[in-house]
Amino acid sequence: MLDMQGKIVLVTGGSRGIGAAAASLFARAGAKGIVVHFHQNREAAIKIATEIEKLGVRTLICGADMASSKEVTTLFARTIEVFGRVDVVVANAGIWPPDDCPLAEMKDEQWERTRRVNLDGVYFVCREAARIMIRQGSGSIITVSSTAGQRGEAGHADYAASKGGVISLTKSLASELGPAGIRVNCVAPGWVDTEMAEKALHADQNEWERIISAIPLRRVATAEDVSGAIIFLASNLARHITGEILNVNGGSVLCG
Repeated sequence: MLDMQGKIVLVTGGSRGIGAAAASLFARAGAKGIVVHFHQNREAAIKIATEIEKLGVRTLICGADMASSKEVTTLFARTIEVFGRVDVVVANAGIWPPDDCPLAEMKDEQWERTRRVNLDGVYFVCREAARIMIRQGSGSIITVSSTAGQRGEAGHADYAASKGGVISLTKSLASELGPAGIRVNCVAPGWVDTEMAEKALHADQNEWERIISAIPLRRVATAEDVSGAIIFLASNLARHITGEILNVNGGSVLCG
C-alpha cells in the first residue's frame, strides 16, 4: 500500500504539471506536510496548496530560482524551520525551450540557462537534501529526467544533455548515499500533456498524430501518470530500489 503517513515532502516545481500532481498525490497518501516550491507563479502554488490543505495536510509555499545555489539553500532552510525534517524530496523543476534550435545556431545563453536550471538546479537540490538526510539517517530523493536524456533529441541538445546529466547524477548519488540510508531514484517521462509541452503537442494536429503514432500505448501521459511512478519510488514498496531510472513513456523508448 502506498502510505506516506507522517512524511514531510518537498516538491520542486510543485505549482504546476507533474509537480502539482505529485504534491496532490502525496497529500492523498497521507503525508504530514508538503512543501510546494514555485519559481514565478505564486498564484498557482497557492491554488495547489489550498487544495492540499483541504485534505488536512499542512503546506508551505516557497519560491526559489533553481539556478541559484543560495535560493535553493534558503528553500531547504525554510523547510527545516517549519517542519523540522524532510523525508522525501522530488527534484522536478525544469525548463524545456519548445522551439527547435540546431546546435550550430544555439546561443550560449540558452545552453547555460537550460543547464543551470535542469542540471545544476537538481545538483543544488540533491546536495541540500543529502546534508539533511545524512543527519536524519534516512530519506528518499526522486529526480525527474526525460526520454531525451536517454536517447537524445535533435534540435534540443541543451535539454537532452541536461537530462542525461540528471540520470548520471542519480546513479552516482544512489551509490554514494545508500550507506547513509538514503535512496535516490529517477523517473524519466516521455511526452506529458502539461503546460510546458502544450505548444509542441497542440499547435498542429499532424504533429499530435505523429507523436501518438510513435507511442505503442497510443496515448500521451498525463501528469498523474508520472506522479504515480514518483510516489511509488518514494514509498516503502520501493524500499530495496535505488539508482533506478523508471521509464514512464508508453513504450516509446525501451531501455533498461
